Amino acid sequence: MLLEIPELLSADEVASVVNALSRAAFVDGRLTAGDVAAGVKRNEELDRGSEVRDVLARALVGSLYRSPLFRGAALPHRISTPLVARYQKGMAYGDHVDDPVMGEGERYRSDISVTIFLSAPESYDGGELVIRTSFGEQRVKLGAGDAVIYPSSSLHRVAEVTGGERLVGLCWVQSLVRDPAQRELLFELGQARERLLADTQGRTEAEWVDRSYVNLLRMWSEL
Repeated sequence: MLLEIPELLSADEVASVVNALSRAAFVDGRLTAGDVAAGVKRNEELDRGSEVRDVLARALVGSLYRSPLFRGAALPHRISTPLVARYQKGMAYGDHVDDPVMGEGERYRSDISVTIFLSAPESYDGGELVIRTSFGEQRVKLGAGDAVIYPSSSLHRVAEVTGGERLVGLCWVQSLVRDPAQRELLFELGQARERLLADTQGRTEAEWVDRSYVNLLRMWSEL
């Protein structure tokens, strides 16, 4: 499931993050790439030793946990410490899939990839996130503060930036539910459940849907 999450960060939050990044050091993004990805990756990433990294990480992860749409779609068990990537003119990231297992120390499975857009789309040319789906390629270029989530197993790329600067936050999620088709079913059922529970009419139907959602989540969850 590919899902856009509008206004994950407010305009003030985006401005604060971008201001902090303007004073931070960036390094060659290939330092964090595997052997295959390093051959197609041309970007920069926030230095892991940067003093602003932990503050930005808390802000970005906190925004995800505050989003009902994200929680309902991702069913997060673990969320990685975010990276911040910068693309300037001539930079791109070729076709790749994300590593299946990530992390230093405590490892986690990457089920869902998250891109949080920090640059206004009109401030740079190119730079679309291109995701291959069963319905063809989907090109994603969202407003500053918006986010998109998609299965980490998806083949995807970042188109070449031909002008301006593209800033994004990136993180990965280990979901309670490993299978993407099951997550999508739970998301749709969960959306219906919330609407039915908010409606004072049809309480019996709401209880049936609620019970089905809860028990499917119990059946499919992995801890």
